[in-house]
Amino acid sequence: MTASIDESWARIENWLAEHVPQTYAELAPPADPADIAALERVVGRPLLRPLVASLLRHDGVLDRAEGSLLPGYYRPISARGTVAAWHLLTAYHDACEAEEGGEEVGHDFMKLGSSRILYGHPQLIPVARDLGGAYIVLDHRPGIDRGRLHEAEPVEGVMRVSHEKWASLPLLMEAVATSMETSQPLNGDVPVVDEEQRLHWESVRLRDALPPPRA
Repeated sequence: MTASIDESWARIENWLAEHVPQTYAELAPPADPADIAALERVVGRPLLRPLVASLLRHDGVLDRAEGSLLPGYYRPISARGTVAAWHLLTAYHDACEAEEGGEEVGHDFMKLGSSRILYGHPQLIPVARDLGGAYIVLDHRPGIDRGRLHEAEPVEGVMRVSHEKWASLPLLMEAVATSMETSQPLNGDVPVVDEEQRLHWESVRLRDALPPPRA
């Protein structure tokens, strides 16, 4: 059985407090319920419960935060930050093109694993971002992908990550907690602690490709 968002956050908090105190200190306090309600008004639909639970645990990370809390250099964003990101992304969405594509858009996305047409879709709610302008979005569309996480960036569009842990936010957060505790890779990334006691995630492939340090 998948752990709840609160259970996974508790494991993550405990590990961060012990091993990465600086990153632990950069976790934001719980979101104001009024900010969550305002976000739901902007996107025009109730947020999925796991996202609400996560925001009520931590409203993203503090503005001064460095490093990356999630694999792939991603940082959770606040309820207010989600509003800003949603407006930014949806400005790029071509509703007419998506409507003309009809069911083929969703079929192609499932088959090919990526879609430029879905980039900025108003029901793909951003929940985390990296410094390069990529986002993790939570799928609120009705259908088989509802509740699934995708990556979204301007060039490739929306990418359907095949790793099973991206099937839901609870699954991803549980996998993040386990990876932290065991130092095992998650979708090719491993958690590392830098000299400033901040958490980063490194690609196993890139790390293995680097030459060994000189004696």
